[in-house]
Amino acid sequence: MVDDHARLAQSVARVLRREGMAVDIAYDGTVALERTAEVDYDVVVLDRDLPGVHGDRVCHELTREPLRTRVLMLTAAGALADRVRGLTIGADDYLPKPFAYPELVARIRALGRRTQTALPPVLTHGDLTFDPAQRVASRGGTRIGLNPKELAVLEYLLGARGRVVSAEELLERVWDAATDPFTTTVKATMNRLRSKLGEPALIETVPRAGYRL
Repeated sequence: MVDDHARLAQSVARVLRREGMAVDIAYDGTVALERTAEVDYDVVVLDRDLPGVHGDRVCHELTREPLRTRVLMLTAAGALADRVRGLTIGADDYLPKPFAYPELVARIRALGRRTQTALPPVLTHGDLTFDPAQRVASRGGTRIGLNPKELAVLEYLLGARGRVVSAEELLERVWDAATDPFTTTVKATMNRLRSKLGEPALIETVPRAGYRL
């Protein structure tokens, strides 16, 4: 999330985190370019009128290489010419301010899906099913009450299709840069998720490697 209006950036981040997304915040274009050089983000929500490096320049830098990162321009400049300009310089989508949070979330999810290997609309593993659009998980036809982070971890494991996923990878993809890399939050979340999914157990711990379904 890149916006020099701190309250707006923090508000958007809170909403997206409640939806189970990992969110980092940058308040100027210079920091945005530094962060995106270090982290392979799925989506960058980018204001145009930024201090340091203008948002248009940031967008150009992000899209000139064949990276998987998608760019959603989020700006007060909502005239047709501004939207055309944003899309012309490489933005994947454009949402003018003011905006509705549900629409922003839906657009980010749609862009995020475009960065990933094509997956079916409903993810399954045995009698476990997860609907990414509805954010609903069920097992044996019974809905499972999961919080946003648990849903995000489950979605990531299902998307890995049996591949071992490390705790470090989960921290990067499900949490964010503010999370202590030595935290036990991944282990604690995984334990809760295992318990809620029930028996027989579906999540395997691979010693010194990570987790897999």
